[in-house]
Amino acid sequence: MDGDVLLRPIKLRDQRAWREVNRRNRDWLRPWEATIPPPAPGGPLAHRPTYRQMVRHLRSEANAGRMLPFVIEYQGRLVGQLTVAGITWGSMCSGHIGYWVDEAVAGRGVMPTAVALVVDHCFRTVGLHRIEVCIRPENGPSRRVVEKLGFREEGLRPRYLHIDGAWRDHLVFALTAEEVPEGLLRRWHRARSHDEPRNPGIHHSPGN
Repeated sequence: MDGDVLLRPIKLRDQRAWREVNRRNRDWLRPWEATIPPPAPGGPLAHRPTYRQMVRHLRSEANAGRMLPFVIEYQGRLVGQLTVAGITWGSMCSGHIGYWVDEAVAGRGVMPTAVALVVDHCFRTVGLHRIEVCIRPENGPSRRVVEKLGFREEGLRPRYLHIDGAWRDHLVFALTAEEVPEGLLRRWHRARSHDEPRNPGIHHSPGN
């Protein structure tokens, strides 16, 4: 937790709040949501899981050490989801982050704070060495999150994920533990403090 932002494991009883936020943000989220590609000829049809199926799958993956599924709360209300997935151990010790947030709280620093919290948890507690975030080039708000946190841009992965009904290119952003020895949350706090207006009479809107 940091200020008004809390990360906690997703639960079955979050269903009502989770569905309400998703329903209200349909148009906001649709261009960036993962979709299921059409099956090969003669192949089985895949269906989007129900909320309960999703949570059970996330829990199973978490128990196997391959995923860390969280919801994001802001001022005590569920406003988004953040998942560390694709966790690989051995000589790699890596994972990648996916996230979404309620449009109603965008621009208040919620998502950068949540990402900083989870990166510090992954590096300092879980023992991962590298975290990456893959973002569609057109997704300006999501790109601003990683840019504010100082992730390195590593390049383009053509047709990397099936998003909004088609295979989409993604930019790769990454951090390793050595790049944030002081912790990513601390670096984010320092960056935000530098952006604060010097004149206290000027209104300031925090970043995404």
